[in-house]
Order: sequence, then structure tokens, then C-alpha cells
Amino acid sequence: MPPVDLRSDTLTRPTDAMRAAMAGAEVGDDVYGEDPSVNRLEEQVADLFGHEAAVLVPSGTMGNQIGLRLLVPPAEELVCDADSHVVTYEHGAPALHGGIQTRTLPGGLLDADEVAAFLRPPGWGTVATSAVSVEQTHNRGGGAVHPLPVLQRLREVTAAAGVAMHCDGARIWNAAIASGTDLEEYGRLFDTLSVCLSKGLGAPVGSLVVTDATRAARARVMRKRLGGGMRQAGVLAAAGSYALEHHVERLADDHRRAQLIADALDVGPVDTNIVAVQVHDAVAVAAAAREHGVLVSVVGPRTIRLVTHLDVDDAGAQRAAGVVGELLAR
Repeated sequence: MPPVDLRSDTLTRPTDAMRAAMAGAEVGDDVYGEDPSVNRLEEQVADLFGHEAAVLVPSGTMGNQIGLRLLVPPAEELVCDADSHVVTYEHGAPALHGGIQTRTLPGGLLDADEVAAFLRPPGWGTVATSAVSVEQTHNRGGGAVHPLPVLQRLREVTAAAGVAMHCDGARIWNAAIASGTDLEEYGRLFDTLSVCLSKGLGAPVGSLVVTDATRAARARVMRKRLGGGMRQAGVLAAAGSYALEHHVERLADDHRRAQLIADALDVGPVDTNIVAVQVHDAVAVAAAAREHGVLVSVVGPRTIRLVTHLDVDDAGAQRAAGVVGELLAR
């Protein structure tokens, strides 16, 4: 019996239909802007978020780092939460690549009033805050969704202070489905967004930086500098377009299965497709679960994470819940 892999929603395998779309993709040279499949995908995603342009990049990390550098000059400040992906899982890239100073609030969902008190204006010998980064959904927050009214209030606060906003939207599709929020509603709140095609959508590769046309032109230069210039990338873009057309609405199934697991483990309600479980020894529990054919992530000394995705059906979710539940009962 194959293992139930709940470590990440990036591990999905392309479906046969997606592979067929990739095989039949019309391609050109994307470095010259001549790949029609890439161009269509970029236009499609920009339209979804109500922005002028989007730029295909190989990974969400590259998308985040380009988005941040578009907003924060070297030696200026980015505000985000301490558990955010951009400071926890991107290997110091803001500082290394962008010369960006990060200042963090306590981990988890951001509060507009707390952010307002945290922003620093230019002058007085301090480093000015140039941008705030919001993670939607929040990975280490258990897939939690920033509610739209909170984001709207945060946009009011930052706009009043002359501070830009970036969205790490790796799982923004999950947020939209869970909350019923139109993607354009999210798009109008942020100056830059990085949105991922290889999470629950099931594409093998790819994220997009979504922004205005002027910043998009700069983003293409940054992408090249970071080694992200691609040639016949239409085979990847075709997978992304297929995912957007066929795999967004089905994210509700992932959310339902995550809640099934959470209920079985007595974790409580979850917003989307991530279940964080507190255990006595995360490494030991993960190792024992692997022996029983269930793969989970260790995200802290006493925390494991289970993520539902395209490759996990009802039977897989039930099997995972049973295995982990039995381990916790020992």
C-alpha cells in the first residue's frame, strides 16, 4: 500500500489530463517574451487579481523575494510576523539578496492596530518601514485565513503611513475558497502578490508575481538576475492554466478532509487544508507514523503538520487520522 503523504501540498503528481495539456502546449522563448502559453497564463492570473501584469517564476520563494524587493529598497524595513514564510523558510533571502531589514511581530495572523503601532516613519535615526508582508493562508498558523475586513483595515493603516503591502499568497486560492472572497478583492489590497500554482492546485512548478506593469518590467530583470529566466516554459505554464481551470473549486474537498482529520484527532476547527497537532515528541511521532505508511512534517519539537491535497482522498485522510490517532493514544 503506498504511503499517505501529508507533508506538503506541493507533492501532488500531475494528473494525466494535466500531463496532456503540458505535452500539447504551444511554446516559444519566454526570455524574449515570446512563449504564448506563458503569456496567456500571466494575463489570466493578472486578470484574476485585478492587476495589470504578472510574471511567471519557478518558485514561491523567488516570487516572494522579487515582490519584496520591488517594494523595499536596500537598508529599509519590512514588517511581518515572526512565523511568516518569508523569514522562517527562505534562508535569509531578504537580507542576502535585497539588503532588507525585517522586523517581526509575534507569530500568527496580523492585527491592524498592532501593525499601526509598529510602523516606523523616516527620520529620527530609525530605519523607515517600507512594506508589510501578509501570508495568506498562514502556513505555521495552521492554514488560518486573514479575514477580508482585517486586511482592509490593514490596508487603511499602511496607506495612511505611506507603506506598501506584499502578499505571500502561496495558498491564497485556499483562502478564497474557504472565505468565499473573490480574488480581485484580495488583489486590490496589495501592491505585490506571489501566488503559487504548485500547492493544492497540483501543478508541478511555478508561481507568479502579480503587480502593476512598471513593477512587472522590473520583476523580469530581477528574475533574470536570480537565475529564473526560462526558455520554453510554456510546458509549465500549461500545467498552471490547467490547474486554475480545474483544481481551484476542488480545494473545498481538501478543507473537508483536513477537518475530518482534525475532528478525529480532537484538534478543533481548521480553516483550510493544514492540521497542526501538538504531540510530546514530534520527531518520534513522525518516525512512527512513517513506519505505518503515513508521512507527516515536523514543524517544531512538539508539533507535527498534516496537509491535505490533490493526492489525498477520503480513504487516505481516514487512514492518516487512524494512524496518528493511535500513536497519540499510546
